[in-house]
Amino acid sequence: MYSISMSVAVEAVRIHISRSASVGVGPLISSLMPTSLVGGPQPLHARQGREMQRYSQDGARLVAGCIPVRVSEVNGKVDVSVLMITSRGGKGLVFPKGGWEADETVEAAAARETVEEAGVRGALEDDMVGAFPFKSNKAARKHTAEQGRCVAHMFVMHVAEELPTWPEGAERKRIWCSAEKAVELCRHDWMRDALKVWLQKQKTSV
Repeated sequence: MYSISMSVAVEAVRIHISRSASVGVGPLISSLMPTSLVGGPQPLHARQGREMQRYSQDGARLVAGCIPVRVSEVNGKVDVSVLMITSRGGKGLVFPKGGWEADETVEAAAARETVEEAGVRGALEDDMVGAFPFKSNKAARKHTAEQGRCVAHMFVMHVAEELPTWPEGAERKRIWCSAEKAVELCRHDWMRDALKVWLQKQKTSV
């Protein structure tokens, strides 16, 4: 079990935790992120194209994404559930992420990619988990980024709304699992590392 340092972790669950889209989000989540990301119209399409894609000074493609979680308190202990999605090719489980574009903040990019790929919205923790370099094997990435190099800026999202339909819902499935199982199931090492970094912070927080 994990000791969550930020009060939003358990409080977000008490406010909503995606059990019913008809329940109000509440002031805490609303104050932590743009209201358009919780409630409001559902996105119909994912962003397409690379015209607005950000790159680092050394040519790496910049990516943003989230580790979506639910945190609940049971008998005085904190329990963490993690949401994973199937990859488009169906080869393993991943976290939602995608290109960080020039007209948005990194937080907005992470939240957008999460609703597009996983169909969930919620409150992002203030502190980014970290920036994780990786290489993309996709031919298009190798063409636009130097040798396919990417850097993923990952956040934790406390899920407050689970949409019945979402832009990539026909291509991906959502799977909730324990934090330990998520570590085991991660397709990519860098995603596993990101989850481990966040979990370690919870274990060592006071």
